[in-house]
Amino acid sequence: MDALSQTFSALADPTRRAILARLADGDATVGELAEPFDMSLPAVSRHLKVLTQAGLIERSTEAQWRRCTLRGEGLRAAADWIEFYRRFWEQQFDRLDAFLARTAPTPEAPKPAPSSKSSKEKRRVRRS
Repeated sequence: MDALSQTFSALADPTRRAILARLADGDATVGELAEPFDMSLPAVSRHLKVLTQAGLIERSTEAQWRRCTLRGEGLRAAADWIEFYRRFWEQQFDRLDAFLARTAPTPEAPKPAPSSKSSKEKRRVRRS
């Protein structure tokens, strides 16, 4: 599997996205990362393994602690891919705006409302 596919596959799971969000606040141990989830430590470790293989986190050992760190550069390829398509769609919407502006009907000047009285009747009313 190519790196971009591996990144998106890792990001597809809400638990892994929550782990990345937690690591955006700073490094954490496996135990700290597991706290908010109703799952076993081995299940959390499997999620961490997927994130590590995708290059999104880095794991290290400090004494008896397993520390995890977010690797921002791991998201670079995905961010670049998304940015390319964001610009593409922005250009498409700009082209659509230009087309709509070119083809929009021009508003006509409002016509005066027809008078209910004839000019002869209006003169009679003014004389009285």
